[in-house]
Amino acid sequence: MNCKYLFLLLVTVLGFTSCISTKQLEYLQEDTAAKDTLYSLNKKQEPYRVQVNDLLSIRGKALDPEFVSTFNPTGETNPNATGEERLYYDGFVVDPHGNIRIPKLGEVAVLGLTVDEIREKIEKQLTDEYFKPEAELFITVKLAGIRYTINGEIGAPGSQIIYRDAITIMEAIANSGDITLTGDRSDVVIIRQYPAGQKVHHIDLTSINAMNSPYYWIQPNDLILINPLPQKALGTGTTGLQSFTTILTVFTALVTTVLLFTRL
Repeated sequence: MNCKYLFLLLVTVLGFTSCISTKQLEYLQEDTAAKDTLYSLNKKQEPYRVQVNDLLSIRGKALDPEFVSTFNPTGETNPNATGEERLYYDGFVVDPHGNIRIPKLGEVAVLGLTVDEIREKIEKQLTDEYFKPEAELFITVKLAGIRYTINGEIGAPGSQIIYRDAITIMEAIANSGDITLTGDRSDVVIIRQYPAGQKVHHIDLTSINAMNSPYYWIQPNDLILINPLPQKALGTGTTGLQSFTTILTVFTALVTTVLLFTRL
């Protein structure tokens, strides 16, 4: 009789320890009690440096708009293209050698440069070779959106592109349907591209300190992986009731099997 009570106690404990707690589901948790606080968001991050296959949007303005019209295409290549598709036709792709081909300037090396450095380089070359200072040349260089890929325990896995200059990992996750109940928010993996190769980084999104992580801000070509919690592998349920029900079902099946064999 004591063994039965002990076994039932063990089943109950396992049922509640195998469920997913609220602490595992909450984002950016503070150490102190809930109250209104001012938290400084750290925006200090290394500027992104252009890599091979990046797509750049380059536009130009000057007193003579005819001269810079080649930077401002009207979509004749594919007049039905819109959004990202138009950028594919009208943008400037960084080739395997780290160059882009620009009208009048030819091949321009941009690998490893920031968009500001590329802008300054193009403006200087155009001013030195074609324009006078009084032409009021104005060049803008932007990345053609921030593309990232997110996989694993997420509502809508796949590649996404955001047309903004900066995006946080929280925005990227929200844009992809949020992490599922069985996703591990405490150890989100980010595989980031660098000119020398790839590096694997980790960030704990259950802690408020994640906002000061250098990986809180997404960079182009980031791969975000949301791994499952151990509870998913156990298959016992995401809540205490689900876990208890599953274990009780297994226990009932075992007892029934034992009783059937003992009566034979």
